[in-house]
Amino acid sequence: MSQSTKNPAVEEKRVTISNKHGEKLVGVLHDSGSREIVAVCHGFQSTKDNTIMKKLAKALVKEGISAFRFDFAGNGDSEGTFGYGNYWREADDLHSVVEHFAGQNRVVSVILGHSKGGNVVLLYASKFKGIRTVVNISGRYTPKNGIKERLGDDFLERIKKEGFIDMKDKKGEVLYRVTEESLMDRINTDMHKACQQIDQDCSVLTIHGSADTIVPAGDASEFARVIPNHKLHIIEGADHGYRSHQTELASTVLEFVKSRLQQHDKSTTT
Repeated sequence: MSQSTKNPAVEEKRVTISNKHGEKLVGVLHDSGSREIVAVCHGFQSTKDNTIMKKLAKALVKEGISAFRFDFAGNGDSEGTFGYGNYWREADDLHSVVEHFAGQNRVVSVILGHSKGGNVVLLYASKFKGIRTVVNISGRYTPKNGIKERLGDDFLERIKKEGFIDMKDKKGEVLYRVTEESLMDRINTDMHKACQQIDQDCSVLTIHGSADTIVPAGDASEFARVIPNHKLHIIEGADHGYRSHQTELASTVLEFVKSRLQQHDKSTTT
């Protein structure tokens, strides 16, 4: 196998990558020395330093598998402007990451995302091909769902009238602005169509918590119904952030990723 042995000497390196728009994406490479890398993608209004991102990266590298967690443009330490939509744009950011490591004679062989990041890795697999292992953690099957819970029942009327909606915290400070363009980007993102275009030889694992109140667990069943080569794992009692289920989440991811990397090694040596 091309994975390193367990508990290797691990380096954490800050890496900066330019996306197709010339914006610098900032990430952290947990480098075990393995040629293969798992790209770890954060969700909406999140960053590479989210608890799930950090714990999964550390769990992977502990098993000798390098992991790269990074901020999409407009998030965290990366350059760019935050956008409410940006689903396909973030898939392009991920492509810049894949190309960067390919240029260093390494291969991003697994892409993993949580919440909106789950959508992004599936969109990537539908557009760019080449990736044979995808992990979708709590992705939303219909992106237009969940909008009114965040923006209010009258969000369409408000945005048509004002051109934008400012989302504020309890102190009244603006967290981010939702423009009509970014809203329509989210509404028009068609996960059903994208999932139908994922290749048969791309193996997808969807993980979802049964107690998720942000994205219903029923969305996971929809992914299972549409994606050609799919495995579904429901974690009983887990919420959207897997706050009390980090261990089961990590073990489920590790089992799948290690199995897929072993299969890939066999296919390249036979």
